[in-house]
Amino acid sequence: QVRLVESGGGLVQAGGSLRLSCAASGRSVSSYAVAWFRQAPGKEREMTADINWSGGTTYYADSVKGRFTISRDNAKSTVYLRMNSLKPEDTAVYYCAAGGQGVGTPYKYWGQGTQVTVSS
Repeated sequence: QVRLVESGGGLVQAGGSLRLSCAASGRSVSSYAVAWFRQAPGKEREMTADINWSGGTTYYADSVKGRFTISRDNAKSTVYLRMNSLKPEDTAVYYCAAGGQGVGTPYKYWGQGTQVTVSS
């Protein structure tokens, strides 16, 4: 079993930055791909970024490409999402998930989410 805990969310003004962290415990996630999803009120959950087990391959949704950076430190069992140039439309609950195979595939383990609010 893998337990994922997100942190780093909060309230930030448009144009600002935040770094989200996803700390894993229990079974190691070093062999899993890990993704960040987000869900805004009234909208479907969408994958924003994904990183493979080694960190050598990443995916970004078009809406965040060039502004968000996903990275991982397997020694610390932690995956990060650096978010720059934040926009009000980035406001959502952000979840990390592990055990999937990329966009459109099911992810087995999920965190509880962290709220990100971007004010205009």
